[in-house]
Amino acid sequence: MMKTNILSILSIGLLTTGLSMAADPAVKKSDSGICHEKGSASYANTKKFTAFSSIDECVKSGGKLPAGQPAAAAPTAPLVKKSDSGICHDAKSPSFERTKKFTEFKTIDECLKSGGKLPK
Repeated sequence: MMKTNILSILSIGLLTTGLSMAADPAVKKSDSGICHEKGSASYANTKKFTAFSSIDECVKSGGKLPAGQPAAAAPTAPLVKKSDSGICHDAKSPSFERTKKFTEFKTIDECLKSGGKLPK
């Protein structure tokens, strides 16, 4: 009976500190807001954390990468924008930058095949 009580107390203690007995998460965001990936130097030392399934998810939540780690690549700009009115604009189109509500495509051909049309 004593063994059961000790395990219960340990389980409650782990749950109240934000830890669980489940498998380690892919990324831990420390109380100081730094995102540590599994296998990194500080991952095992991070005891109080919020769990995340990816480094991107952690950073999007306001977390920071550890010092010396390169920043994630910036998202690439769309190559072709199909406006809400169905017009396909590539980077050469005068309306490309002004088009704010759009569906992104890699090529003009893909945009046209989706039902889009070329600008006049």
